[in-house]
Amino acid sequence: MNWYLKALKNFATLEGRARRLEYWMFTLFDVIFTVLSFVIGAVLGRVLNLDEAMGGVGLGAVFCLLYLLVVLMPKLSVTVRRLHDTDRSGLWLLVFLIPGIGPLVMFVMMILEGTQGPNQYGPDPKTTVEPAA
Repeated sequence: MNWYLKALKNFATLEGRARRLEYWMFTLFDVIFTVLSFVIGAVLGRVLNLDEAMGGVGLGAVFCLLYLLVVLMPKLSVTVRRLHDTDRSGLWLLVFLIPGIGPLVMFVMMILEGTQGPNQYGPDPKTTVEPAA
């Protein structure tokens, strides 16, 4: 959870590097909170009978969309810093927009080990102090 909070605190920081653990822990908690926001919204929509009043758009979808909008910038910044760890520019994020193969290429780049030692984007994050688990 500390990795998720660390990424939220650095939501506008595009400089530096993010190691794999930081990226994947943020992604794990992001998926959990996305599902939770949808479920909580869906339950509230059922309990308050708001689903029919909203024209078929469930409250779960609204809650999920709001959560996704809130974490959009932290998600982009941790991904750019992860790309920096593999010695790639943040512009590589645009690869994700290539239909079909783009998300697969991004997935592979996110699981690759970062550059050992300092690179052009900063010192090795594995040699710095980590948040307590």
